[in-house]
Amino acid sequence: MKIRVLLLSAASFLATSPAFATAEDADGVARGDIVVTAMGLEQTADETATPVVTLTGDALVHRRQATLGDTLAGQPGIHFDNFGGGASRPVIRGQTAPRIEALADGAGIRDASAVSPDHAVTTEPLLLRGIEVLRGPATLLYGGGAIGGAINMLDDKVPTEQPENGITGVAEGRLGTADDERSLVGGLTVGAGPFAFRVEGVRRRSDAYRVPARFGDRHVDGSYNDTSTVTLGGAWIGADGYLGVAYTRQRSEYGLPGHSHEYESCHPHGSSLHCGGHGHDDDHDDDHDHDHAHDHDEVPFVKLRSERFDIRSDYRDPLPGLEKLRFRMAFTNYAHDEIEEDQIATTFRNKARDIRFELTHRPIGGLHGIVGVQHAESRFSALGEEAFLPESETRNTALFLKEALRAGPLRFEIAARQEWQTIETTLGRRASHRPFSFSGAAVWDMGGAYSLALALTRSQRAPNAQELYARGVHLATNTYELGTATLGKETSKAVDLTFRKTAGATTLTLGAYYQDFDNYIYADTLDRFEDFRLIRYTAADATFAGIDGEIRQQLTPGVSVAVFGDYVRARLAHGRGNLPRIPAGRLGGRADGAWGPVSAGLEYYRVFEQDRIAAFETWTAGYDMLNATAAYRLDFEPKASAELFVRATNLTNALAFNHASFITAAAPLRGRNFVFGLRAGF
Repeated sequence: MKIRVLLLSAASFLATSPAFATAEDADGVARGDIVVTAMGLEQTADETATPVVTLTGDALVHRRQATLGDTLAGQPGIHFDNFGGGASRPVIRGQTAPRIEALADGAGIRDASAVSPDHAVTTEPLLLRGIEVLRGPATLLYGGGAIGGAINMLDDKVPTEQPENGITGVAEGRLGTADDERSLVGGLTVGAGPFAFRVEGVRRRSDAYRVPARFGDRHVDGSYNDTSTVTLGGAWIGADGYLGVAYTRQRSEYGLPGHSHEYESCHPHGSSLHCGGHGHDDDHDDDHDHDHAHDHDEVPFVKLRSERFDIRSDYRDPLPGLEKLRFRMAFTNYAHDEIEEDQIATTFRNKARDIRFELTHRPIGGLHGIVGVQHAESRFSALGEEAFLPESETRNTALFLKEALRAGPLRFEIAARQEWQTIETTLGRRASHRPFSFSGAAVWDMGGAYSLALALTRSQRAPNAQELYARGVHLATNTYELGTATLGKETSKAVDLTFRKTAGATTLTLGAYYQDFDNYIYADTLDRFEDFRLIRYTAADATFAGIDGEIRQQLTPGVSVAVFGDYVRARLAHGRGNLPRIPAGRLGGRADGAWGPVSAGLEYYRVFEQDRIAAFETWTAGYDMLNATAAYRLDFEPKASAELFVRATNLTNALAFNHASFITAAAPLRGRNFVFGLRAGF
């Protein structure tokens, strides 16, 4: 069943698009009958061969944080590489940018987050009504940047339906204790004839967040965040579709924990580091050195500014034989300054455009599919003290095709994508690659609500400008980076097996995967001096293998319990060792219940220690995490409603270090935190 979203869902207050459904489990995590827009063929989560996590409704409202990585962390197979309070990127099955593509309703988010973990993903989680996470290769629809997965963020900036009674609105306020968060959220949609207009915004301020006192300090220096986002949008809406445009302006200031000037004099000599006249430190401590994790001098910070225009259109039955036309265009003007001692040290800029055009055809001989073209351009520059990248222009054009065929209890899928990518730099260097990807998949409806999906994918990714041409000190990650201009395409051969039960008192989704890379491009640490590393982007064969999933039991109509977990093993081939910053395994459980206007949930999970580490990497201890949520709902006539909620995280105040982070020792996770919220809509 495909459940369509109402204009203003009582579950999420922000749902205004019919493309996203609202059915959800007791904890608010969406069930499989939701249409997954990122898959292109209006498939539900239970119909996809690629494993999908969808987050919407109350679960999204309660879990939303300042960054995308923080918001998604905790879902099966999804971790994050936190960088203080202002930046964190999702890590899917052990991989993050540049192999995880971030999308805004299908159009790429072109900022600087793929370059470094201290660069924020320019989205505003507090304005999202849904998030779709494709775990595993999504290359066929979204390119080499999605060779490890894709995250599609659904928003309301472009209206797609006329508001009921001519106007709808939402407001929310939040207060957090661990970082003194103060956030205000608001949105209003107004209809006028065939037109609808949208205005929405967020103002958020938070201080450096607190951590357990045994860390050596009561807070993480530089982990504050001050962000404001405003969007103006409008659309013409007809009986068969819409055409709309939106302008989004974001301003943000956040600190950079762990940033150190001690290594500015470091430079490479062959494959060794020389720092202040000294070679590398052979006697470095392999344990986290908390005594040197904090620098109480003024912490450098980022001042970010982003302007983005989105043009979107969906049109049904445009021509005979065609079911749908879908168009996405985005223009981004992004820049941020990294400021040290009141002086701009480095400025990063990215002017980009992303154009995507899809046609869905009606079934022909049983085949139902889409064909599309995508073109992206990016002009990226880094100017100043840490200009470790040359100015470059990247152009990528792609053609893609996806077809599905149903034969009794079986549904088959095939897909292919051809890309043409060119990178040119101001140094006169030029690189061209032609990645080609294809896949085949089958989903077997076994009856009794059971299904089994098998996906076989061969994907290719072209190296980016950083991997090819980087050269210089990057203090945010305490590295000296060296690119390799001769790098070629990396190729992934992946197998995904997903077993599901979608109805009855017991439901489950269990996934197993194996991804074999030829010429996997990674940052190889050549040498280390204290916390500073010399890295070179190189290529080697590698494998990723793991499992993730969740089993849920409905005890009563309003109460359910679940067990969830994930594990990934990532290593270089031929006994060359482990890949760096791979998240540790995780196992946990949840209990959720609803009793009239009251709902509550309790979540516990164990993150195990990570001792399977790469050269020059340190092990990370395990930790326990206990979270809880409680909410009380008020309904008013005729369509208005409100909710009071509190979300508690890290209730035991555990000292927790994230192995996937570049600054693991300098920035542990937040200590005990309570977020109190009030939201209302009409």
